[in-house]
Amino acid sequence: MIKDYQTVTEIAGPLMLVSGVSGVKYQELVEIYLPSGEIRQGQVLEVDEDRALVQVFQGTAGIDIPQSKIRFLSKGITIPLSKEILGRVFDGLGRPRDGGPAIIPDLWQDINGAPINPYAREYPDEFIQTGISAIDGLNTLVRGQKLPIFSGSGLPHNRVAAQVVRQAKVLGKEETFAVVFGAMGITFEEAEFFQKDFSTSGALARTVLFLNLADEPAIERIATPRAALTAAEYLAYECGMHVLVVLTDMTNYCEALREISAARKEIPGRRGYPGYLYTDLASNYERCGRIKDKNGSITLMPILTMPEDDKTHPIPDLTGYITEGQIILSRSLQRKKVSPPIDVLPSLSRLKDKGIGKGKTREDHSDLFNQLFAGYARGKEAEELQVILGEAALSEMDRLYLKFANEFEQKYVSQGEYEDRSIQQTLDLGWELLQLFPRVELKRVRDEYLEKYWTKQGQGKSKIEPIENKTTEEKTE
Repeated sequence: MIKDYQTVTEIAGPLMLVSGVSGVKYQELVEIYLPSGEIRQGQVLEVDEDRALVQVFQGTAGIDIPQSKIRFLSKGITIPLSKEILGRVFDGLGRPRDGGPAIIPDLWQDINGAPINPYAREYPDEFIQTGISAIDGLNTLVRGQKLPIFSGSGLPHNRVAAQVVRQAKVLGKEETFAVVFGAMGITFEEAEFFQKDFSTSGALARTVLFLNLADEPAIERIATPRAALTAAEYLAYECGMHVLVVLTDMTNYCEALREISAARKEIPGRRGYPGYLYTDLASNYERCGRIKDKNGSITLMPILTMPEDDKTHPIPDLTGYITEGQIILSRSLQRKKVSPPIDVLPSLSRLKDKGIGKGKTREDHSDLFNQLFAGYARGKEAEELQVILGEAALSEMDRLYLKFANEFEQKYVSQGEYEDRSIQQTLDLGWELLQLFPRVELKRVRDEYLEKYWTKQGQGKSKIEPIENKTTEEKTE
């Protein structure tokens, strides 16, 4: 039974304390009726005996305490779901913001879903092609995986996200693929970019957008990823689709958590974030994956900007514990005009070995990955040595690896924003780069693959201009 109360006893920031209540539940929705006729919305954050702490979405400014009426709606935040949500744009609470009609729902679903039971999980082992070589070739995304992107302020993580949404596809099977995109605390300009980009590229037809702007309430920011994941669960487990969920920027989400925690006067944890930050992030991330006996799946790519580019900051640190790897964007690569500036050495996909190989990508993928990674790592070591001791301290082989590292960054990692490379193009490009080396240096690739791909690619002759081998006399001169 819905009851009205006029027993507001205290207001602090966006919070309102209501006393004398009964039957009120955690996360229940609230309507506040002001004497002016304005109606504001809120949500119950805490219940203690006959008192309820309410977070007001639109803020508490201008509320007349004695004259305001509070109504508890006996339900949480729910969103309407049907296949009509594809191609639509919503706000953080699931209300249309594209000017289109309201959704005619097959069902209404509470946004506070539960994490997948570990016993019910199916192990991720199917390749998803993003069209980005640094991801597909070296940090492969696997269906059902949680693979975050760690970025920094000013780096092009939003453009990387948009490219993934445009290009992501499942190979080899005729299966329905959809994208759910949730943005938290973004600017109006960023919201316009995403909507225009997805619309002009045609990706919007298979995409659901949930956009929360920077000037909108913090409580809505907290609801946005939950609404997005609820839509993804419907498409995956009710409609049998394979869904890629992209959430940007989880740092804004965590800042909203900290803001509300401070307003509730909770004891702060690391850097002022609430002590339950890990649990809260896990309750979102663990809703993704594959479920036994279900055709659909949810793959997650959360994006977060690391404050001061610090990987040990609580947000990336805790995210790393929950997810299966990370893609790291590098400021130094961006200064070298490498785009997307994905730093492949500290990046990691813990499930990549399950999603590559014969029947998934190609039989040579694993060996090629190991050789490219080893060559690039040695090339970066040679680059550091050159900075410290000068180029004269490098051996001929060091210079060869240094040349390879530079070519690898410019030709393999760097690619056009609208360049969609197939996995075969990515693998062939890797073999082309390895033409720089003599066969004796390719120690991480099996002979059968060298014969089939390296020799076939260019008979061991590089298309990259090799470094001249100078004799001892020429060096002395």
